[in-house]
Amino acid sequence: MLIFSRRRWRQASSPALSESTPGMLSEAWQRFRRDPLAMFCLWLMVLMGCWCLVGPWFSTWNDELTDALMINHPPSAEHWLGTDFLGRDIYSRLMFAGRISLSVGVVSMVLSVTLGYLLGATAGYLGGWTDRLIMRIADLLMTIPTLPLLIIMGAALSELGVSPDYRIYLVMVMLSLLGWPALARLIRGQILSLRERDFMLATEVLGLSSRRRILVHLLPNTVPILIVVATMGVANAILSESALSYLGLGVVPPTPSWGNMMDAANSLIDFQRRPWLWMPPGIAIFVTVIAINVLGDRLRDALDPRMRLRR
Repeated sequence: MLIFSRRRWRQASSPALSESTPGMLSEAWQRFRRDPLAMFCLWLMVLMGCWCLVGPWFSTWNDELTDALMINHPPSAEHWLGTDFLGRDIYSRLMFAGRISLSVGVVSMVLSVTLGYLLGATAGYLGGWTDRLIMRIADLLMTIPTLPLLIIMGAALSELGVSPDYRIYLVMVMLSLLGWPALARLIRGQILSLRERDFMLATEVLGLSSRRRILVHLLPNTVPILIVVATMGVANAILSESALSYLGLGVVPPTPSWGNMMDAANSLIDFQRRPWLWMPPGIAIFVTVIAINVLGDRLRDALDPRMRLRR
């Protein structure tokens, strides 16, 4: 009791000691907030997400509503971004397609990050034959070119006649299965480095259980690299889905996506004389990927102050 009373007296006499220091993530958030470009890209992505999710509710046109009298009509007051080869409003389809493309990017990122994080942490902490098995599988997948493999898998789905309603989910699974090896190797290297640090050796001396050492002291220190890789993973998934859909092997009509909307301009005449068919989805992909990549770069700087000092 005497010890606890003295401790409370010292904290009361020195207010600075009684205040808990902010955590690593809160400090990173403060550094991130002071970066104008990072906040601009963050708000840009928030607006993009709200536009794709809420915008179609306020649109007067349905994404599948066709008008034979308005085929390939240029932008006008009635159709802000023009119409396609079936007379459908491109502005409405762009918002619906954004839902699909962003959903594919986010869901495939969550699946690949979860799989890569679990396998990388398991390989780094257990070591031995578990580490060798997981890493050899990761090495095998990383030696295969991603885009050709995705094209082969997409062609297989087309040959099997998979319904467009279910094809989007299979595209998410394909992207996640090919996206986990890089993260697994990063997490494994981080775990191998952290478990030899002084604070981890101290947990063994104190006799803490393996579960407490892993969940409380080891895995939380891998969160920064996980956040950065997850951010970059969304951009990569959006680009991969767009490439597959443009080739007709990803998300297929009538389900819209930014990739298969660009496929509407599949001739030189459309490319030269009807830029409203391919420019809106192309600009949407460009802006989204650039904003996500900048966010990932700024998150890396915020989570690792040493990167800021080197510049």
